[in-house]
Amino acid sequence: MSVDRLRSMRIAVLMGGQSGEREVSLRSGAGVHGSLIRQGFDAIQIDPGTNLIAQLQEAGAEVVMNVLHGGAGENGAIQGVLECAGYPYTGCGVLASALTMDKVQTKRILTACGIPTPQWLHINGSCDPEALADEAIACLRTPVVVKPRDEGSSLGVSIPKTREQLIGAIDAMQSDYGEGLIDRFIRGVEVTIGVVGAGASLRALPVLELVPKGEFYDYEAKYTKGMTELIAPARISDELTAKSQQIALEAFVALGCEGLGRVDLHIDSKGECWVHEINSVPGMTETSDLPHAAEAEGTSYDELVLQILATATARM
Repeated sequence: MSVDRLRSMRIAVLMGGQSGEREVSLRSGAGVHGSLIRQGFDAIQIDPGTNLIAQLQEAGAEVVMNVLHGGAGENGAIQGVLECAGYPYTGCGVLASALTMDKVQTKRILTACGIPTPQWLHINGSCDPEALADEAIACLRTPVVVKPRDEGSSLGVSIPKTREQLIGAIDAMQSDYGEGLIDRFIRGVEVTIGVVGAGASLRALPVLELVPKGEFYDYEAKYTKGMTELIAPARISDELTAKSQQIALEAFVALGCEGLGRVDLHIDSKGECWVHEINSVPGMTETSDLPHAAEAEGTSYDELVLQILATATARM
Protein backbone atom coordinates (compact mmCIF):
# COMPACT_ATOMS: atom_id res chain seq x y z
CA MET A 1 0.00 0.00 0.00
CA SER A 2 1.31 3.44 -0.95
CA VAL A 3 1.95 6.15 1.62
CA ASP A 4 -0.31 8.34 -0.52
CA ARG A 5 -3.24 6.20 0.63
CA LEU A 6 -2.55 7.42 4.17
CA ARG A 7 -3.27 11.00 3.14
CA SER A 8 -6.96 10.21 3.38
CA MET A 9 -6.59 8.72 6.86
CA ARG A 10 -6.16 10.33 10.28
CA ILE A 11 -2.72 9.69 11.74
CA ALA A 12 -2.21 9.76 15.50
CA VAL A 13 1.31 10.70 16.59
CA LEU A 14 1.90 9.05 19.97
CA MET A 15 4.22 11.20 22.06
CA GLY A 16 5.04 11.93 25.69
CA GLY A 17 4.12 8.92 27.80
CA GLN A 18 5.24 8.29 31.36
CA SER A 19 8.84 7.08 30.99
CA GLY A 20 11.99 8.96 31.95
CA GLU A 21 12.28 9.96 28.30
CA ARG A 22 8.95 11.83 28.26
CA GLU A 23 10.40 15.26 27.48
CA VAL A 24 12.47 13.91 24.60
CA SER A 25 9.42 12.09 23.22
CA LEU A 26 7.40 15.30 23.32
CA ARG A 27 10.11 17.04 21.30
CA SER A 28 10.38 14.17 18.83
CA GLY A 29 6.61 13.97 18.48
CA ALA A 30 6.27 17.71 17.88
CA GLY A 31 8.83 17.49 15.08
CA VAL A 32 7.14 14.49 13.44
CA HIS A 33 3.65 16.00 13.78
CA GLY A 34 4.83 19.28 12.27
CA SER A 35 6.36 17.42 9.34
CA LEU A 36 3.16 15.48 8.64
CA ILE A 37 1.09 18.68 8.73
CA ARG A 38 3.56 20.39 6.36
CA GLN A 39 3.17 17.48 3.97
CA GLY A 40 -0.60 17.65 3.92
CA PHE A 41 -1.52 14.76 6.23
CA ASP A 42 -4.39 14.77 8.70
CA ALA A 43 -2.27 14.29 11.82
CA ILE A 44 -3.06 14.73 15.50
CA GLN A 45 -1.01 14.51 18.70
CA ILE A 46 -1.90 12.02 21.44
CA ASP A 47 -0.21 11.75 24.82
CA PRO A 48 -1.27 8.26 26.00
CA GLY A 49 -3.21 8.02 29.23
CA THR A 50 -4.66 5.01 31.00
CA ASN A 51 -7.02 4.17 28.11
CA LEU A 52 -5.17 4.70 24.85
CA ILE A 53 -7.75 2.92 22.70
CA ALA A 54 -10.51 5.24 23.95
CA GLN A 55 -8.28 8.21 23.12
CA LEU A 56 -7.65 6.91 19.61
CA GLN A 57 -11.33 6.17 19.03
CA GLU A 58 -12.45 9.55 20.31
CA ALA A 59 -9.91 11.27 18.05
CA GLY A 60 -10.98 9.25 15.01
CA ALA A 61 -7.45 7.92 14.49
CA GLU A 62 -6.89 5.25 11.85
CA VAL A 63 -3.10 4.89 11.78
CA VAL A 64 -0.55 5.32 14.59
CA MET A 65 2.93 6.82 14.31
CA ASN A 66 4.72 5.77 17.46
CA VAL A 67 7.20 8.35 18.77
CA LEU A 68 7.14 7.20 22.40
CA HIS A 69 10.63 6.72 23.83
CA GLY A 70 11.23 4.22 26.61
CA GLY A 71 8.73 2.52 28.91
CA ALA A 72 5.49 1.13 27.51
CA GLY A 73 6.00 2.89 24.19
CA GLU A 74 9.17 0.99 23.44
CA ASN A 75 8.98 -2.27 25.38
CA GLY A 76 6.19 -3.94 23.39
CA ALA A 77 3.26 -2.96 25.65
CA ILE A 78 1.84 -0.20 23.43
CA GLN A 79 2.54 -2.31 20.37
CA GLY A 80 0.52 -5.16 21.87
CA VAL A 81 -2.40 -2.89 22.65
CA LEU A 82 -2.39 -1.54 19.10
CA GLU A 83 -2.16 -5.06 17.65
CA CYS A 84 -5.16 -6.23 19.67
CA ALA A 85 -7.20 -3.18 18.68
CA GLY A 86 -6.28 -3.49 15.02
CA TYR A 87 -4.44 -0.19 14.59
CA PRO A 88 -1.59 -0.23 12.07
CA TYR A 89 1.50 1.40 13.56
CA THR A 90 5.07 2.31 12.64
CA GLY A 91 8.29 0.61 13.65
CA CYS A 92 9.07 -2.66 15.40
CA GLY A 93 6.47 -5.18 16.52
CA VAL A 94 5.72 -6.53 19.99
CA LEU A 95 8.51 -9.10 20.34
CA ALA A 96 11.32 -7.01 18.82
CA SER A 97 10.31 -4.01 20.92
CA ALA A 98 10.39 -6.10 24.11
CA LEU A 99 13.73 -7.70 23.27
CA THR A 100 15.55 -4.53 22.27
CA MET A 101 14.34 -2.66 25.35
CA ASP A 102 15.76 -5.47 27.50
CA LYS A 103 19.54 -5.07 27.28
CA VAL A 104 20.20 -8.42 28.96
CA GLN A 105 18.10 -10.34 26.44
CA THR A 106 19.61 -8.30 23.61
CA LYS A 107 23.10 -9.34 24.71
CA ARG A 108 22.08 -13.00 24.98
CA ILE A 109 20.65 -13.03 21.46
CA LEU A 110 23.58 -11.16 19.93
CA THR A 111 25.96 -13.65 21.55
CA ALA A 112 23.91 -16.66 20.41
CA CYS A 113 23.84 -15.33 16.84
CA GLY A 114 27.59 -14.72 16.74
CA ILE A 115 27.25 -10.95 16.48
CA PRO A 116 30.16 -9.21 18.24
CA THR A 117 29.13 -7.52 21.49
CA PRO A 118 31.34 -6.55 24.45
CA GLN A 119 31.81 -9.14 27.19
CA TRP A 120 29.38 -8.46 30.04
CA LEU A 121 28.05 -9.47 33.43
CA HIS A 122 24.47 -9.40 34.71
CA ILE A 123 23.49 -7.31 37.74
CA ASN A 124 20.57 -9.47 38.85
CA GLY A 125 19.08 -7.20 41.48
CA SER A 126 20.18 -9.21 44.52
CA CYS A 127 23.89 -9.72 44.03
CA ASP A 128 26.68 -8.80 46.44
CA PRO A 129 28.14 -5.56 45.00
CA GLU A 130 31.66 -6.29 46.28
CA ALA A 131 31.74 -9.83 44.91
CA LEU A 132 30.36 -8.78 41.52
CA ALA A 133 32.76 -5.85 41.34
CA ASP A 134 35.70 -8.20 41.94
CA GLU A 135 34.42 -10.57 39.25
CA ALA A 136 33.99 -7.70 36.80
CA ILE A 137 37.50 -6.39 37.44
CA ALA A 138 38.93 -9.88 36.93
CA CYS A 139 36.96 -10.52 33.73
CA LEU A 140 36.51 -7.10 32.19
CA ARG A 141 39.11 -4.87 33.86
CA THR A 142 38.39 -1.20 34.47
CA PRO A 143 36.93 1.10 33.43
CA VAL A 144 33.62 -0.63 32.74
CA VAL A 145 30.19 0.59 31.69
CA VAL A 146 27.29 0.06 34.09
CA LYS A 147 23.78 0.48 32.69
CA PRO A 148 20.16 -0.34 33.62
CA ARG A 149 18.52 -3.39 32.07
CA ASP A 150 15.62 -1.50 30.48
CA GLU A 151 16.23 2.23 30.19
CA GLY A 152 17.05 4.36 27.15
CA SER A 153 18.74 7.70 26.36
CA SER A 154 21.70 6.65 28.55
CA LEU A 155 19.62 7.14 31.71
CA GLY A 156 21.39 5.60 34.70
CA VAL A 157 24.62 4.87 32.80
CA SER A 158 27.98 5.34 34.51
CA ILE A 159 31.63 4.49 33.81
CA PRO A 160 33.32 3.42 37.05
CA LYS A 161 37.13 3.50 36.97
CA THR A 162 37.97 2.10 40.39
CA ARG A 163 36.79 -0.79 42.54
CA GLU A 164 35.13 1.61 44.97
CA GLN A 165 33.29 3.41 42.18
CA LEU A 166 32.15 0.10 40.70
CA ILE A 167 30.83 -1.18 44.03
CA GLY A 168 28.88 2.06 44.43
CA ALA A 169 27.54 1.87 40.86
CA ILE A 170 26.33 -1.71 41.33
CA ASP A 171 24.68 -0.85 44.63
CA ALA A 172 22.98 2.21 43.11
CA MET A 173 21.87 0.20 40.09
CA GLN A 174 20.12 -2.39 42.24
CA SER A 175 18.44 0.19 44.45
CA ASP A 176 17.39 2.55 41.65
CA TYR A 177 16.66 0.22 38.75
CA GLY A 178 16.66 -3.35 40.10
CA GLU A 179 18.67 -5.04 37.37
CA GLY A 180 21.39 -3.96 34.98
CA LEU A 181 24.60 -5.07 33.36
CA ILE A 182 28.30 -4.36 33.37
CA ASP A 183 29.87 -4.02 29.93
CA ARG A 184 33.52 -4.20 28.97
CA PHE A 185 34.63 -0.69 28.05
CA ILE A 186 35.58 -0.39 24.37
CA ARG A 187 38.10 2.28 23.43
CA GLY A 188 37.70 3.59 19.92
CA VAL A 189 35.26 5.37 17.64
CA GLU A 190 31.67 5.56 18.84
CA VAL A 191 29.16 5.25 16.00
CA THR A 192 25.47 4.69 15.51
CA ILE A 193 23.72 3.35 12.43
CA GLY A 194 20.09 3.94 11.57
CA VAL A 195 18.14 1.18 9.85
CA VAL A 196 14.94 1.81 7.91
CA GLY A 197 12.57 -0.47 5.98
CA ALA A 198 11.65 -4.14 5.96
CA GLY A 199 12.38 -7.12 3.75
CA ALA A 200 13.89 -6.16 0.41
CA SER A 201 13.68 -2.45 1.29
CA LEU A 202 15.74 -2.80 4.49
CA ARG A 203 18.77 -0.51 4.41
CA ALA A 204 21.37 1.03 6.67
CA LEU A 205 21.78 4.80 6.77
CA PRO A 206 25.25 6.40 6.63
CA VAL A 207 27.43 5.66 9.66
CA LEU A 208 27.23 8.51 12.17
CA GLU A 209 30.24 9.22 14.37
CA LEU A 210 29.55 10.62 17.84
CA VAL A 211 32.07 12.91 19.53
CA PRO A 212 30.61 14.07 22.87
CA LYS A 213 32.22 16.99 24.68
CA GLY A 214 31.70 15.26 28.03
CA GLU A 215 32.95 11.89 29.27
CA PHE A 216 30.53 9.87 27.17
CA TYR A 217 27.34 10.14 25.10
CA ASP A 218 24.96 10.63 28.02
CA TYR A 219 21.46 12.14 28.24
CA GLU A 220 22.75 15.72 28.24
CA ALA A 221 25.09 15.07 25.32
CA LYS A 222 22.26 13.51 23.30
CA TYR A 223 19.66 16.22 23.75
CA THR A 224 21.55 19.47 24.35
CA LYS A 225 22.52 21.31 21.20
CA GLY A 226 26.27 21.72 20.86
CA MET A 227 27.17 19.05 23.44
CA THR A 228 28.05 16.43 20.81
CA GLU A 229 29.67 16.70 17.42
CA LEU A 230 27.76 14.53 14.94
CA ILE A 231 29.92 13.55 11.98
CA ALA A 232 28.31 11.89 8.97
CA PRO A 233 29.68 10.04 7.23
CA ALA A 234 31.95 8.82 10.02
CA ARG A 235 35.72 9.28 9.65
CA ILE A 236 36.39 5.61 8.97
CA SER A 237 37.48 3.69 5.88
CA ASP A 238 35.07 2.51 3.22
CA GLU A 239 35.82 -1.05 4.31
CA LEU A 240 34.93 -0.31 7.93
CA THR A 241 31.84 1.57 6.84
CA ALA A 242 30.55 -1.43 4.90
CA LYS A 243 31.53 -3.82 7.70
CA SER A 244 29.79 -1.84 10.44
CA GLN A 245 26.66 -1.35 8.33
CA GLN A 246 26.47 -5.08 7.63
CA ILE A 247 26.87 -5.93 11.32
CA ALA A 248 24.18 -3.38 12.19
CA LEU A 249 21.78 -5.00 9.72
CA GLU A 250 22.57 -8.46 11.09
CA ALA A 251 21.89 -7.30 14.64
CA PHE A 252 18.64 -5.64 13.54
CA VAL A 253 17.43 -8.83 11.88
CA ALA A 254 18.61 -11.09 14.72
CA LEU A 255 16.39 -9.23 17.20
CA GLY A 256 13.42 -9.49 14.83
CA CYS A 257 13.28 -5.75 14.17
CA GLU A 258 11.41 -4.21 11.29
CA GLY A 259 10.58 -0.78 10.00
CA LEU A 260 12.88 1.38 12.05
CA GLY A 261 15.75 1.23 14.50
CA ARG A 262 19.18 2.49 15.43
CA VAL A 263 22.15 0.26 16.24
CA ASP A 264 24.83 1.61 18.61
CA LEU A 265 28.40 0.37 18.21
CA HIS A 266 32.06 1.05 18.99
CA ILE A 267 34.87 0.38 16.53
CA ASP A 268 38.15 -0.43 18.28
CA SER A 269 41.73 0.26 17.18
CA LYS A 270 41.90 -3.12 15.42
CA GLY A 271 38.85 -2.37 13.29
CA GLU A 272 36.55 -4.71 15.21
CA CYS A 273 32.91 -3.59 15.49
CA TRP A 274 31.13 -4.13 18.82
CA VAL A 275 27.34 -3.86 19.06
CA HIS A 276 26.04 -2.39 22.32
CA GLU A 277 22.29 -2.22 21.81
CA ILE A 278 19.41 -1.43 19.46
CA ASN A 279 16.99 1.45 19.91
CA SER A 280 13.61 0.57 18.36
CA VAL A 281 12.15 4.11 18.52
CA PRO A 282 15.05 6.48 17.76
CA GLY A 283 14.79 10.17 18.61
CA MET A 284 13.48 12.60 16.03
CA THR A 285 14.45 15.90 17.71
CA GLU A 286 16.58 18.62 16.15
CA THR A 287 19.69 17.10 17.81
CA SER A 288 18.84 13.42 17.22
CA ASP A 289 21.11 10.97 15.43
CA LEU A 290 18.69 9.49 12.89
CA PRO A 291 17.73 12.72 11.07
CA HIS A 292 21.39 13.76 10.99
CA ALA A 293 22.46 10.47 9.40
CA ALA A 294 19.63 10.63 6.87
CA GLU A 295 20.62 14.16 5.91
CA ALA A 296 24.12 12.90 5.09
CA GLU A 297 22.69 10.77 2.27
CA GLY A 298 20.46 13.60 1.02
CA THR A 299 17.26 12.52 2.80
CA SER A 300 15.46 15.46 4.38
CA TYR A 301 13.64 15.31 7.72
CA ASP A 302 10.29 15.31 5.92
CA GLU A 303 11.38 12.50 3.60
CA LEU A 304 12.59 10.47 6.58
CA VAL A 305 9.22 10.92 8.30
CA LEU A 306 7.50 9.60 5.15
CA GLN A 307 9.79 6.57 5.08
CA ILE A 308 8.99 5.82 8.71
CA LEU A 309 5.27 6.33 8.14
CA ALA A 310 5.42 3.87 5.24
CA THR A 311 6.38 1.09 7.68
CA ALA A 312 2.81 1.18 9.03
CA THR A 313 1.43 0.08 5.66
CA ALA A 314 2.87 -3.42 6.18
CA ARG A 315 0.27 -3.87 8.96
CA MET A 316 -2.72 -2.80 6.83
